[in-house]
Amino acid sequence: MKFPLHAWLYGAFGLLVVCAAGVGACAGFMLGTWWGTAAGTVTGVAVVLLSAVITVSLCTVRTRAFLKNVVVGDGAAEASAEGVLLAVDLYQAAVFPLVPGGVRRDEREVRRAVAYRTAASYGLPRAVQVAAAEALEAIDEGHDARQARAAVSKLSAAVHSCRTGRIRAHGGRHS
Repeated sequence: MKFPLHAWLYGAFGLLVVCAAGVGACAGFMLGTWWGTAAGTVTGVAVVLLSAVITVSLCTVRTRAFLKNVVVGDGAAEASAEGVLLAVDLYQAAVFPLVPGGVRRDEREVRRAVAYRTAASYGLPRAVQVAAAEALEAIDEGHDARQARAAVSKLSAAVHSCRTGRIRAHGGRHS
């Protein structure tokens, strides 16, 4: 049976605590009587546990510092903007289907409701809100597919411009 890595690490940590307790007990017995043994055991276990707490804390601090250097921008706003673009694209596909009659009226209404709800969501950058409103208005008119595509392209450009970048690498910016 193959054990996962975290199980091995917990086992090794448990063994380390037992060994530290044993070494502490032996050292305490050498220095004194049974009181020394108890004091040595407690001291050995305390040292190992304190080392574990310090190690975990250092790992947490270093991980947070690393993530602050790697992640750039407001991920929630970017994700919301991408969601609006997707919802508007789906609504546009329902209004101007590739095959005439390819989308039922009830599906089109559902896509319209989803597009409007996502466009009205909290936390969107203002430029995306405005471009989404213009795109939805152009799609709602439903007369000119070219005008609707131009409005959705403008929304796509607004979404792209609100991206601050995904990962900072070597002081640069990737978008």
